[in-house]
Amino acid sequence: MAVHLPPCVIDCGTGYTKIGYAGNTEPQFIMPSCIAVRESAGVGEQAQRRLVRGVDDLDFFIGDDAIDKPNYATKWPIRHGIIEDWDLMEKFMEQVIFKYLRAEPEDHNFLMTEPPLNTPENREYLAEIMFETFNVPGLYIAVQAVLALAASWTSRQVGERTLTGIVIDSGDGVTHAIPVAEGYVIGSCIKHIPIAGRDITYFIQQLLRDREIGIPPEQSLETAKTVKERYCYICPDIVKEFTKYDSDPGKWIKKYRGVNAISKNEFHIDVGYERFLGPEIFFHPEFANPDFMQPISDVVDEVIQNCPIDVRRPLYKVQTRVTIFRITQTPFRFLSSCSLF
Repeated sequence: MAVHLPPCVIDCGTGYTKIGYAGNTEPQFIMPSCIAVRESAGVGEQAQRRLVRGVDDLDFFIGDDAIDKPNYATKWPIRHGIIEDWDLMEKFMEQVIFKYLRAEPEDHNFLMTEPPLNTPENREYLAEIMFETFNVPGLYIAVQAVLALAASWTSRQVGERTLTGIVIDSGDGVTHAIPVAEGYVIGSCIKHIPIAGRDITYFIQQLLRDREIGIPPEQSLETAKTVKERYCYICPDIVKEFTKYDSDPGKWIKKYRGVNAISKNEFHIDVGYERFLGPEIFFHPEFANPDFMQPISDVVDEVIQNCPIDVRRPLYKVQTRVTIFRITQTPFRFLSSCSLF
């Protein structure tokens, strides 16, 4: 009797890569999508690096181990969701499979994700690496937006499950509004938004710099990122939120405690308006980006209006209940309820 091993799921993003096995509700590992290589080996064109083989070719680190590694150059092979350095990406995948997943690639099928508007050449190159380098028996490359819609099935009745909707795919470096009709992405109507998670972090960092003192300069970005992940939320009415904080600050203002990495002294900051002003730049982009003034609600409406007329009604129908922000668990939830292979 043949043993069916669970498929491996690899979701590579601009900032973070999520990996694990199908059937789990969340990833086993979430790591930065970076790789640290020896500076001598990392300088130059890709063709030059191909000549460097042997021991030096195995001397690299990925994820958290790769950040601020002495005598190593930290590279980010993915930019705006698109893989730009395939040599480094192949090395990255090698450690993902063998070191983190501890899997024999010949025994597992693989589910991988691709961003919207990914080129066919990139998809073919990824398949070539997986089949020829790692000799995987099966590979499915899914669009992240479709997986996000499928992931919503776990919280819906069978009759309400649909693969039609608008997906707001907001990553670290870029946001897309993606219309999906019956599981098919309408590529010509995808709208790009130049605001994403990194912009929220920078905006919160600036707000904290202007008001709070005592934050170590070298830790200001990391502090803003932590504040964003721990305390931020989206409010329905920005005026009412300001009133709440002004009338009862003790209830709504949070205290953040950090430690200076150099002096080891503890510092304290108040987290107030940043809690709702950070995500608010999606709805009032003029707060952070004077070159882009269109709120995300108008972008969604424009995307639907650009779609073929026969799918507009279904998109408007599900817009209020199937607008999904992509989350790290999306491909894993999808595979726990569906069988691709």
